[in-house]
Amino acid sequence: MKLFVLILNRTEKLDELMLTYAREKICGATIIDSTGMARELASAEHHEEEISFLGSIRKYLNGSLDKRSKTILVVIRDDQQEKIIRLTEEVVGDFSRPDTGIMFTLPLDFVQGKGLDK
Repeated sequence: MKLFVLILNRTEKLDELMLTYAREKICGATIIDSTGMARELASAEHHEEEISFLGSIRKYLNGSLDKRSKTILVVIRDDQQEKIIRLTEEVVGDFSRPDTGIMFTLPLDFVQGKGLDK
C-alpha cells in the first residue's frame, strides 16, 4: 500500500479529477485546503532583505497571492500507482509547467480502514 499525495495548484481541475478517480474505482480521497511556502511568504509583511528570493516570488506570483491549493491524499494499492499518475496527468496537465502542482507516493507499512481491501 502507498499514500498518493497530490498538491494541486490548478484547483479548477479538482471536480473533474475526483470524478475521474471515482470512475476508475480510485476512492477514499481526503482533500485539504493548503497554501505553499512561496505564497505565504509573499502575502505576509516581510522585508525583501529578510528573504533573498522574496522579490522574485512576488514577481512570479503576479497578483495571484490569494490563490490556494488543495492537498489530496489517497491510500492506494501498489498496482494502482501508474494508473493514478496517468489519470492525474490526463486531467491536470503537464506537471513540469509552473504552478501546476506536485505529486508523489510514500510507502505505508500499516493501513487499516473500511474499503481498503478493494
